[in-house]
Order: sequence, then C-alpha cells, then structure tokens
Amino acid sequence: MFKGNSGKLMVYAATGLPSRERLTSVRDAAKETAKRLNLDFEMVRFERASTPIYVYYEENEGEPIPLYCDEGKVSGLEEISSALRHMMFVLSFHPKHLALAQMRSELLKLS
Repeated sequence: MFKGNSGKLMVYAATGLPSRERLTSVRDAAKETAKRLNLDFEMVRFERASTPIYVYYEENEGEPIPLYCDEGKVSGLEEISSALRHMMFVLSFHPKHLALAQMRSELLKLS
C-alpha cells in the first residue's frame, strides 16, 4: 500500500483508568486505523488518576499531533475511527505531513 514507515498512532492513557470499555474502544479504533494505513501503533501508559484518553499522530520522530480525545466518555468504535480519519485527512493538506498527503485517497475511501 504505502512505502516505508509513514508514522505512527499513539494512544495515551493513564494507568488509573476506571473504564476498560473506554480504553478498549479507543485502542481498537486507533489500532485498526493504523493497520489499514500501514502505520505503527503504540500504547503509552502514564502514572496518573483517571484522565481523558488521547490519540496522537507522529511522523518521522516529529512533534506528536493530537487527533482525538475521548473527553472521559464512552464512544463507539466507528465514531472514534471516523474522527481519527477526518483529522488525518485535514492534516494531509499541511505541507509538513507529506506521508499523510500520500494517504489522502485511502483516507477518503475509509470514510
């Protein structure tokens, strides 16, 4: 599909997360999106009480860019996946993210 490493999606979640359902939905949506776009996936856990779960996109060891925040609520897999694809599509027009620009047609197909 795409040549080389085009970046990665990272899910940031606190270790004290009260709802496994929230984490599972966000993690699965990010993992599936990464797989479909041939991106790496990483789970990042940090010591803290319950906080929102975030998904970031990172390209070429650059500054991670926030794509999604669950705002402490449970969302469905399709809703989260759609939000990720839409944000990545918007980022694909930024000249700094050439890898996403190459994925633009695939992002449209997935939407």
